[in-house]
Amino acid sequence: MSNQIIIECRDLTQCFDEGENQVEVFQNVDLKIYTGECLAIVGASGSGKSTLLYMMGGLDKIKSGQVLLDGLDISRLNAKKLGMLRNKTLGFVYQFHHLLPEFTALENVAMPLLIRGDNTSIAKAKAADLLAQVGLENRMKHKPGELSGGERQRAAIARALVTEPKCLLADEPTGNLDNTNSQQIYDLLIKLNKEMDTSLVLVTHDEHLASKMDKVLLLSGGHLLET
Repeated sequence: MSNQIIIECRDLTQCFDEGENQVEVFQNVDLKIYTGECLAIVGASGSGKSTLLYMMGGLDKIKSGQVLLDGLDISRLNAKKLGMLRNKTLGFVYQFHHLLPEFTALENVAMPLLIRGDNTSIAKAKAADLLAQVGLENRMKHKPGELSGGERQRAAIARALVTEPKCLLADEPTGNLDNTNSQQIYDLLIKLNKEMDTSLVLVTHDEHLASKMDKVLLLSGGHLLET
């Protein structure tokens, strides 16, 4: 693990308006994610884990504090520049795979490269290579509806990594899977983290699986604590 910082949160606070009241989700969160680091954020349901992850990824609006992505303050970027920075720096994996049903696994995985204007044949070659790395070399031409839940999530991981991001943000990536598939997906994420030197930030409610990570942070009572 190098000491290059990929994501930095400074004094990050998030609250929501409920009628005339403001409900604070978390406050004064300071966090640094380094190259190649592998960490989990755990906490009770509703503690704000996913909200924190989405703010780190520039998907949720920042109410107070700063998020620096690859050294750039994301609140100072317009939507186009932020989109380009995210495409280059981050990969996202969600609880639901969000694969496009009308496209094959290969086309889905190549999509982030095609969106940014990469050559089609190069994009598809990269997608094929990553699908092979996640064990889907024989399922590339299948559409999401023809894949099992575990296979769909593997394709989603390949899609998140195809741009060679510096950091992968994963929000309950096994929340929809049985124990066997959950274990396989976690093992795969950690294996790819080591092989590709991509930082991994994982939000999960599963403390057993979180314990396999280099570092575990607990979001509780609005504060982020190292366990």
